[in-house]
Amino acid sequence: MALPSNIPTSFVPHSAVAPRRFRADLTSAFDFLAYGVLGVVFILALGVFFYGRLLSSSQATKDAALAEAVEGIDQETIEDFVRLSNRLTSGKVLLANHVALSGFFDLFETLVPTTVRFASLHLSIDDMGMVNLEGSGAAKSFNALAAASTAFARDGRVKDAIFSNIVVNPKDSSVSFALSASLDPRLIAFSPKAAIAAPRTPAATSASTTETSTEDTP
Repeated sequence: MALPSNIPTSFVPHSAVAPRRFRADLTSAFDFLAYGVLGVVFILALGVFFYGRLLSSSQATKDAALAEAVEGIDQETIEDFVRLSNRLTSGKVLLANHVALSGFFDLFETLVPTTVRFASLHLSIDDMGMVNLEGSGAAKSFNALAAASTAFARDGRVKDAIFSNIVVNPKDSSVSFALSASLDPRLIAFSPKAAIAAPRTPAATSASTTETSTEDTP
């Protein structure tokens, strides 16, 4: 059977051109990106290099200025400053360990009523740095002694004040006593400030007034 005249007896298949073009475009894009990254890295490397040179130059300038300043320092002046610093340090140590009783006496003068008198006072400092007070005296009446105790408790710098060995004189109602207490260490520490003693507390003033009025009453 013969084929129709319009059907070719042979043919050549077409080659797949489109996929090859896609692969070529992808390769070109990757190469462009790689060159771009390489350029950025190169620029950054140049920046780091020039910045390092700038820092080195600045450091060299500062080192030269420092060396010049060191050469211009007078060694005798340095020794004078060192001696002065040592003296100031020694002075601070001496003042910190120096005992000054002016603050303690100012406080007692402020807190203790005028009708309470001390015949003896003894201060001691133990190994822990606590200041202990022991004393003895006499008060015009028991009310005056109570006023002193209230003033100590209200102020707070005379702590754990205990009045003992209380003896009332039947002739004039005066009271003899012994006192033991602990003090705030700052009361006997040296300080350039004179405002250590607190102002007279209202409790001590009112109690002293009450005691005086009681004694004046027949």
